[in-house]
Amino acid sequence: MPSAEIITIGTEILLGEIVDTNSAFLARHLRDLNVDVFRTSTIGDNTQRIANIIRETLTRTQIIITTGGLGPTVDDPTREAVALAFGVETEFRPELWEQIVERMQRFGRVPTENQKRQAYIPKGAIPVNNAVGTAPAFIYEQGDKCVISLPGVPKEMEYLAENAVFPYIKSHYQLSGLIKARVLHTAGMGEGAIDEQIGDLELLSNPTVGLAAHYGKVDIRITAKAETDEKADELISGVEQTIRQKLGKVIYGADDETLEGVVLAALQNKGWKLVVLEVNSGGELTRQLSAAGSQTFISGKILPNLSEGETLANLLEEELKTHKVSVGLGLIARPATGRSEVQLLLITPGQQKGETRGYGGHPKNVSSWSANSALELLRSNLT
Repeated sequence: MPSAEIITIGTEILLGEIVDTNSAFLARHLRDLNVDVFRTSTIGDNTQRIANIIRETLTRTQIIITTGGLGPTVDDPTREAVALAFGVETEFRPELWEQIVERMQRFGRVPTENQKRQAYIPKGAIPVNNAVGTAPAFIYEQGDKCVISLPGVPKEMEYLAENAVFPYIKSHYQLSGLIKARVLHTAGMGEGAIDEQIGDLELLSNPTVGLAAHYGKVDIRITAKAETDEKADELISGVEQTIRQKLGKVIYGADDETLEGVVLAALQNKGWKLVVLEVNSGGELTRQLSAAGSQTFISGKILPNLSEGETLANLLEEELKTHKVSVGLGLIARPATGRSEVQLLLITPGQQKGETRGYGGHPKNVSSWSANSALELLRSNLT
């Protein structure tokens, strides 16, 4: 099985002006091809530094994919950097220039002289036609190793990866297996406590099990390598059953399921409607529920603070009466350095439950944590 590394090129990424989404896209798809991605890196628009990192990376991996630096300007140095890394010159490819001219004509424009730079690629490289943009890509092979250089524009990069690069990798390295992942979502138990329960499974080699903590939630990723989709499912299924037996209702969903979606579905099954009252939270709970697009969620009222004499219980009761619904969920967020708190209140038919939870993370994360804590309180009282 080959390994790969991804190098994103662009000073604008290092300056924080744009966010690198290309690495995530490539890593997900390489995983599905059964290619191990061991490292990603970002480097600025400097020919020598790019060449150096390519040489270094080639000492430990078979596949390098670069994105960015293939434009027509002098600060687009990827072509020259790859050539320098392999000790060759760049050469003009007339067929690439014809493609660029044709693309520009399609846009109703005449190519400028500096755009000829894009028709130069390292001598001996395999050109990759870019049918959705003006920057040709290329592949430079050296023995069983290769450098694949793609444009940095995400949609162009994705198109070329899906239609040219991934088929090339699969054929060139004769890949037959796959890597498949399933993510179990949990709430109501911290990462450390979950690790106590399933730590033995995290030592497995295939499938592998890993944890990723979020604000009030923890994901458990099960990743299997197999020759077929069915075999991967079989490997994952056995581990998933063990995890579900150990954690029970702590698991609320898997893969694309969300906590708010699960909660709203449970309310719909009971024929109940929901209103929300948020204080000092920025409306994060209302935002999540609104984004789920369910008619079960009726209203979210957002207040910066409580006035003198007001209580969370009184205000939430008013919302229930105003909207004539069965379930109310209220919270008051209290961000603080060191230890933040959220006061929660749940009102359902025949029940009223309140509690205060503490949070030791950054105060700016309290809104997301408070929203997830409120949803988990509701979920645990519906199932």
